[in-house]
Amino acid sequence: MENMETKVERINREQMNMEIIREAGSILKKGGLVAFPTETVYGLGANALDEKAAAKTYAAKGRPSDNPLIVHIARLEDLYEVAEHVPEKAETLARKFWPGPLTMIFEKTSIVPYGTTGGLETVAVRMPDDEIARALILAGGGYVSGPSANTSGRPSPTTAGHVMDDLNGKIEMILDGGAVHIGVESTIVDMTSEPPMILRPGAVTKEMLEKEIGQVLVDHAVLDADSKTPPKAPGMKYRHYAPKAELTVIEGELESVVSTIQKMAGEKEEQGYRTGIIATEETVNRYSGSNIKCIGTREDESTVAANLYGILREFDADGTDYIYSESFDAEGIGSAVMNRLLKAAGHRVIKI
Repeated sequence: MENMETKVERINREQMNMEIIREAGSILKKGGLVAFPTETVYGLGANALDEKAAAKTYAAKGRPSDNPLIVHIARLEDLYEVAEHVPEKAETLARKFWPGPLTMIFEKTSIVPYGTTGGLETVAVRMPDDEIARALILAGGGYVSGPSANTSGRPSPTTAGHVMDDLNGKIEMILDGGAVHIGVESTIVDMTSEPPMILRPGAVTKEMLEKEIGQVLVDHAVLDADSKTPPKAPGMKYRHYAPKAELTVIEGELESVVSTIQKMAGEKEEQGYRTGIIATEETVNRYSGSNIKCIGTREDESTVAANLYGILREFDADGTDYIYSESFDAEGIGSAVMNRLLKAAGHRVIKI
């Protein structure tokens, strides 16, 4: 892909510059790429109904073309243009959680190209809860594909700076809306199966979904090693969110986890490697070493989710060789944290 100059435009949410939004929308309508903030992570926007734009997206990210893209909309009525057979349960979830960090999978209509869906007959759809994102979607024609705006496999971007690190010179524009506030990608629910099934956990939890529509299943691949089947949703098949260092997750009783991490990190330091430790507010003072990062508090695991990708990128900037992380409860948003951590580690886990 030939290099281009990537323009960065800072957007003030209180006084949104619609001239910049219209310029960004024009880029999308012409088949170009614009990175934009959402409440989850920064997305790499393209016209979701343009097969060639999908190909540009895959090229910029270095992403496998069988990994489907999520179609972002800004108006509920637009769902029915891209999705066939929208069940009542999906309408219930849309009324409750849209705009918000929920993606639903439906059978696609003929206007959605296979380039966007990774060759599948299904389409993933979301309405983001971010004013900049929704303004861009409308300016860009109403249907914007938006995978995370990073090099495929790397930690997802939670600031415009992260996008620049990965995609500078590969895309036309970045809309800088500051740091995102959730920090992990949307929950993905397959509405083509009954009961509906979570394919990727996020801030909309299983418990929240079941309160609205009853039983919801969880795909076994969420916390298990990746399967060989074609991915029905982004992030299911390939190694994702990974730092350059070798990341290992330590599971077990917290006191034992702390002592094990300290021992393993110490041994690698003695061998001349740079090590990093992912700790929490509850444990950070129990470690000794030069590169210990506090990811948040166990009392509120949304803080962990918000900081995860940024910390993984900090370790990259530090030139870290080995990272050791505590594990987290696989319930609520902790399920999303563990899903991302395990994929970032390539499912390298030590249970003690």
